[in-house]
Amino acid sequence: MTTRFLFLAGALIAIASLCSAQKKVSKKEYDAYMAVAKAATPDECIAAADKFVENFADSSLKSQVLFFAADAAERKNDIPKALTYAQTSLEADAKNYEAMLLISGELARTTKEHDLDMEEKLSKADKLAKDAIEVIKNAPKPNANTPDDQWEAHKKDRIAQAHTDLGMAAFDRKKYDVAITEFKTAVDSGPTMDPTTMIRLAGAYDAAGKPDDAIAELNTVLAMPNLNPQLKPYAESEKKRAEALKASKQ
Repeated sequence: MTTRFLFLAGALIAIASLCSAQKKVSKKEYDAYMAVAKAATPDECIAAADKFVENFADSSLKSQVLFFAADAAERKNDIPKALTYAQTSLEADAKNYEAMLLISGELARTTKEHDLDMEEKLSKADKLAKDAIEVIKNAPKPNANTPDDQWEAHKKDRIAQAHTDLGMAAFDRKKYDVAITEFKTAVDSGPTMDPTTMIRLAGAYDAAGKPDDAIAELNTVLAMPNLNPQLKPYAESEKKRAEALKASKQ
């Protein structure tokens, strides 16, 4: 999948176009926005975002700025702060699908089996992922100059992410067949092969007692020439699990 950083880079172009076309965005407001978008570190981004919101509380760019802050907090692995910024971003713009996906993904990823509010968190994750899919389907280009194929690839990427989030939530509920369907939809519908989701799919296959399918998926991942070295141990570990599960059935 394309990374969120590519989306953020595209947003810069979109906002630059917006600022030249709309009188509502002043130069000071635009400069403050760019300070957020071009911040060198997550901490600088968050500080610039807080300053922007303080000075331009009613800005049409507020939701985007808050999402930048949410993304920065997520990169710091400060998940509570990331969720807070993303929720505030969504309150400023109910159709900010990137904020929906950040919240959905983090809730699905961090919810634990024994959390007392597990079902509440996962239900929210499901709703936001499904809402994001519907918004993305009809989302207009942020910039008229964006090529159609790039925009369609971006939309497919984000819809695939929503299905990954739904798969993680289903896995948390131990609904492994549902998780398999969602992860497979994400893998098959994304513009590029995403090894992280493929490893998750293999894990769901193993959990559902389908080690042959898991091994096939992981062989594909491990054969990728540009596989991120950080992912390789996870793929190898899951493959060993699948092989052990298969051996126990023989």
